[in-house]
Amino acid sequence: MTQQVELPVRAGTELKKIGFISLGCPKALVDSERILTQLRAEGYSVADSYEGADTVIVNTCGFITPAVEESLNAIGEALDATGRVIVTGCLGERPETILARHPKVAAITGSEAVDDVMAAVHSLLPPDENPFTTLIPGQGGGQVKLTPRHYAYLKVAEGCNHKCSFCIIPKLRGLQVSRDAGAVLYEAYRLVAGGTRELMVISQDTSAYGVDLRHRESEFQERQVAAHLTELARELGSLGVWVRMHYVYPYPHVDRVVELMSQGKILPYLDVPLQHASARILRLMRRPGAGKQLDTIRRWREICPELSIRSTFIVGFPGETEAEFQELLDFLEQAQLDRVGAFAYSDVQEADANELPDAVPEEVKQQRLGRFMEVAQRISAARLAQKVGRTLEIIIDEYNDDPEDTLAGTRLIGRTQGDAPGIDGQVYLYAAGFAGNIKIGDRVRAVIEDSDEYDLFGEVVGLDPWQTSVPQLGHFARH
Repeated sequence: MTQQVELPVRAGTELKKIGFISLGCPKALVDSERILTQLRAEGYSVADSYEGADTVIVNTCGFITPAVEESLNAIGEALDATGRVIVTGCLGERPETILARHPKVAAITGSEAVDDVMAAVHSLLPPDENPFTTLIPGQGGGQVKLTPRHYAYLKVAEGCNHKCSFCIIPKLRGLQVSRDAGAVLYEAYRLVAGGTRELMVISQDTSAYGVDLRHRESEFQERQVAAHLTELARELGSLGVWVRMHYVYPYPHVDRVVELMSQGKILPYLDVPLQHASARILRLMRRPGAGKQLDTIRRWREICPELSIRSTFIVGFPGETEAEFQELLDFLEQAQLDRVGAFAYSDVQEADANELPDAVPEEVKQQRLGRFMEVAQRISAARLAQKVGRTLEIIIDEYNDDPEDTLAGTRLIGRTQGDAPGIDGQVYLYAAGFAGNIKIGDRVRAVIEDSDEYDLFGEVVGLDPWQTSVPQLGHFARH
């Protein structure tokens, strides 16, 4: 995903312009937001095209081979267009890989290296010391967001303590480093005050949040809050907005988080990267929970029957037999997961899995991927069909106006509580008598009239105004 942002420029000034390309996962997107925020605070402008850029920053991804290639291509394109490129992000932890392809990059920094990026920017484009052109005010107290105003990613930790054989995240980003609960909650508070209505909690392993801090307490609004996922979820749930949990490992204490979902405190949604179902393959992957996944899913659904579960899987892992792949398909049938993604295994430079024997031929990987997605699609269609006739709560993401409609805002696109933006399904709605009264970020009630393999279709029957516990900042309280 590439994100480009144009920041406001004070009239009468000639601010230095920087192009920005953000690649990779939501965790990298948060890093991009921090860099862009610092650029704006120091008086730089961000160009919306190469033509207006004095230099370009590329925030790269280095997780899997296709992502590395995408990053290298983006760097090359930016170099061809501007001649001056600063590289940061996960692939920046492997400068030799970048320099082998692009020896003329101006600077390379690693992930979460805002200070290093700014030092490189200062070297190429010294900042304007004029106090009247720095600290340019902007939305949300000056923080740049690359997501729409009504939702935001809330990163609670960086790095990972797991040693999965197919992954090099600990080598790129280090071991887990959690943020204090107070810092996370104050950021969430500011986001909600600025108009955010959905917080998506992310990290490499959200279940392990606070373990490295020994769950120490920190101050939030004159009281102490422990750095523990359950406590954090409870506090976030009190803000009066949707709170969605991503990258959750099935640790025992997650049961208490699911209890909060059953109580309506946070969204009944879990993004759980299971990766496989075969106990032997999971051991080769060095993944936790081998042989217990179905029991865990059943227990969670007993606690919260409305729970939506999304997961991702790898097919064609080295040594995967046809019988083990069939075991994965059988697991899908039994687990009935709501949302599923899958990838054909590809070698990742420095990953331990590269040394495993019995590599699966590429054509077999692709054939298995196709079979996997056929099963996942059928399950998704059946589970969505069960929602037809129900009235669901929907958050509106965008307008989908038909030129032949006489009223603006008659067609809308939104999501249910069980759908995360960008990766899950959507709900296509007819606004009916509410046309013109529904804005982006609003919450509505809709009767579901139809479904397909991934999406729902329906009609709005009511508005459900947000009632946050956070005072709103000026014009951000109005849509």
